[in-house]
Amino acid sequence: MEAVILIGIQASGKSTFYKQRFFDTHVRISCDLVRTRSREARLLQLCLDTRQPFAIDNTNPLADERAKYIVPAREAGFRVVGYFFRTEPRAAIARNNLREGRARIPIPGLLGTYKKLQEPRASEGFHELHLVTLAPDGGFVVQPFLPADAPGDGSA
Repeated sequence: MEAVILIGIQASGKSTFYKQRFFDTHVRISCDLVRTRSREARLLQLCLDTRQPFAIDNTNPLADERAKYIVPAREAGFRVVGYFFRTEPRAAIARNNLREGRARIPIPGLLGTYKKLQEPRASEGFHELHLVTLAPDGGFVVQPFLPADAPGDGSA
Protein backbone atom coordinates (compact mmCIF):
# COMPACT_ATOMS: atom_id res chain seq x y z
CA MET A 1 0.00 0.00 0.00
CA GLU A 2 1.17 3.49 -0.78
CA ALA A 3 0.76 6.85 0.92
CA VAL A 4 1.57 9.84 -1.28
CA ILE A 5 2.34 13.19 0.36
CA LEU A 6 2.18 16.24 -1.92
CA ILE A 7 4.25 19.20 -0.68
CA GLY A 8 4.22 22.72 -2.06
CA ILE A 9 2.67 26.14 -1.97
CA GLN A 10 -0.79 26.85 -3.29
CA ALA A 11 -1.07 26.95 -7.11
CA SER A 12 2.08 24.87 -7.58
CA GLY A 13 0.23 22.10 -9.46
CA LYS A 14 -0.39 19.56 -6.69
CA SER A 15 -4.08 18.90 -7.40
CA THR A 16 -3.57 18.73 -11.16
CA PHE A 17 -0.68 16.32 -10.62
CA TYR A 18 -2.88 14.18 -8.36
CA LYS A 19 -5.62 14.08 -10.99
CA GLN A 20 -3.18 13.05 -13.72
CA ARG A 21 -1.16 10.50 -11.74
CA PHE A 22 -3.23 9.13 -8.86
CA PHE A 23 -6.95 9.76 -9.46
CA ASP A 24 -7.66 6.17 -10.49
CA THR A 25 -5.61 4.51 -7.75
CA HIS A 26 -5.45 6.68 -4.61
CA VAL A 27 -8.11 8.31 -2.44
CA ARG A 28 -7.55 12.07 -2.37
CA ILE A 29 -7.40 13.46 1.15
CA SER A 30 -7.59 17.23 1.16
CA CYS A 31 -8.86 19.79 3.62
CA ASP A 32 -10.17 21.72 0.61
CA LEU A 33 -12.55 18.80 0.02
CA VAL A 34 -13.53 17.65 3.50
CA ARG A 35 -13.38 21.13 5.09
CA THR A 36 -12.31 20.14 8.63
CA ARG A 37 -9.25 18.51 10.19
CA SER A 38 -11.56 16.12 12.05
CA ARG A 39 -13.06 14.81 8.81
CA GLU A 40 -9.61 14.63 7.27
CA ALA A 41 -8.34 12.53 10.21
CA ARG A 42 -11.33 10.19 9.93
CA LEU A 43 -10.78 9.70 6.19
CA LEU A 44 -7.07 9.07 6.76
CA GLN A 45 -7.86 6.48 9.43
CA LEU A 46 -10.37 4.77 7.14
CA CYS A 47 -7.72 4.49 4.41
CA LEU A 48 -5.22 3.09 6.91
CA ASP A 49 -7.75 0.61 8.33
CA THR A 50 -8.85 -0.61 4.90
CA ARG A 51 -5.32 -0.51 3.41
CA GLN A 52 -6.51 1.86 0.70
CA PRO A 53 -3.77 3.84 -1.10
CA PHE A 54 -4.19 7.57 -0.55
CA ALA A 55 -2.68 10.91 -1.48
CA ILE A 56 -2.52 13.89 0.87
CA ASP A 57 -3.27 16.93 -1.28
CA ASN A 58 -2.55 19.82 1.09
CA THR A 59 0.34 22.30 1.13
CA ASN A 60 2.10 20.34 3.92
CA PRO A 61 4.77 23.04 4.35
CA LEU A 62 6.19 21.93 7.71
CA ALA A 63 7.84 18.66 8.70
CA ASP A 64 5.62 18.53 11.80
CA GLU A 65 2.51 18.74 9.63
CA ARG A 66 3.75 15.99 7.32
CA ALA A 67 4.53 13.75 10.31
CA LYS A 68 0.83 13.40 11.15
CA TYR A 69 0.45 11.47 7.88
CA ILE A 70 3.86 9.81 7.60
CA VAL A 71 4.01 8.24 11.07
CA PRO A 72 0.63 6.48 11.02
CA ALA A 73 1.10 5.43 7.39
CA ARG A 74 4.45 3.79 8.16
CA GLU A 75 3.02 2.18 11.31
CA ALA A 76 0.25 0.69 9.16
CA GLY A 77 2.82 -0.73 6.72
CA PHE A 78 2.37 1.81 3.93
CA ARG A 79 5.19 2.87 1.63
CA VAL A 80 5.44 6.68 1.94
CA VAL A 81 6.34 8.65 -1.17
CA GLY A 82 6.76 12.42 -1.19
CA TYR A 83 6.44 14.78 -4.14
CA PHE A 84 7.95 18.21 -3.56
CA PHE A 85 6.66 20.95 -5.87
CA ARG A 86 9.40 23.57 -6.07
CA THR A 87 7.69 26.72 -7.33
CA GLU A 88 8.65 30.37 -7.34
CA PRO A 89 6.00 32.60 -5.75
CA ARG A 90 5.66 34.73 -8.91
CA ALA A 91 4.73 31.68 -11.00
CA ALA A 92 2.26 30.43 -8.38
CA ILE A 93 0.65 33.87 -8.14
CA ALA A 94 0.23 33.93 -11.93
CA ARG A 95 -1.48 30.51 -11.87
CA ASN A 96 -3.53 31.52 -8.84
CA ASN A 97 -4.79 34.57 -10.73
CA LEU A 98 -6.33 32.21 -13.30
CA ARG A 99 -8.47 30.59 -10.61
CA GLU A 100 -12.01 31.68 -9.89
CA GLY A 101 -14.09 32.04 -6.76
CA ARG A 102 -13.04 30.15 -3.64
CA ALA A 103 -10.26 28.41 -5.55
CA ARG A 104 -8.33 31.68 -5.68
CA ILE A 105 -6.04 32.02 -2.65
CA PRO A 106 -5.39 35.47 -1.17
CA ILE A 107 -1.82 36.47 -2.12
CA PRO A 108 -0.73 37.00 1.54
CA GLY A 109 -1.78 33.42 2.30
CA LEU A 110 0.21 32.03 -0.59
CA LEU A 111 3.29 34.07 0.35
CA GLY A 112 2.91 33.05 4.00
CA THR A 113 3.00 29.38 3.01
CA TYR A 114 6.09 30.03 0.87
CA LYS A 115 7.91 31.72 3.76
CA LYS A 116 7.38 28.80 6.11
CA LEU A 117 7.90 26.01 3.54
CA GLN A 118 10.47 23.46 4.70
CA GLU A 119 11.95 21.22 2.03
CA PRO A 120 11.19 17.59 2.84
CA ARG A 121 13.95 15.34 4.14
CA ALA A 122 14.38 11.59 3.94
CA SER A 123 14.77 11.55 7.73
CA GLU A 124 11.08 12.47 8.06
CA GLY A 125 10.27 8.87 7.11
CA PHE A 126 9.82 8.99 3.34
CA HIS A 127 10.72 5.85 1.43
CA GLU A 128 11.10 7.97 -1.73
CA LEU A 129 11.19 11.67 -2.49
CA HIS A 130 10.63 13.27 -5.87
CA LEU A 131 11.03 16.83 -7.12
CA VAL A 132 8.22 18.04 -9.37
CA THR A 133 8.50 21.06 -11.61
CA LEU A 134 6.23 22.37 -14.32
CA ALA A 135 7.40 21.79 -17.88
CA PRO A 136 7.11 24.54 -20.50
CA ASP A 137 4.32 22.56 -22.21
CA GLY A 138 2.27 22.58 -19.00
CA GLY A 139 3.12 19.01 -18.04
CA PHE A 140 5.21 17.88 -15.11
CA VAL A 141 8.86 16.93 -14.82
CA VAL A 142 9.45 14.40 -12.02
CA GLN A 143 12.94 13.51 -10.88
CA PRO A 144 14.49 12.02 -7.75
CA PHE A 145 14.85 14.58 -4.97
CA LEU A 146 17.99 14.27 -2.90
CA PRO A 147 17.62 16.58 0.08
CA ALA A 148 20.54 17.54 2.29
CA ASP A 149 20.05 14.58 4.63
CA ALA A 150 20.03 11.95 1.88
CA PRO A 151 22.34 8.96 2.42
CA GLY A 152 25.71 9.36 0.81
CA ASP A 153 26.07 13.13 1.10
CA GLY A 154 27.96 12.92 4.37
CA SER A 155 25.35 14.69 6.50
CA ALA A 156 23.08 11.76 7.42
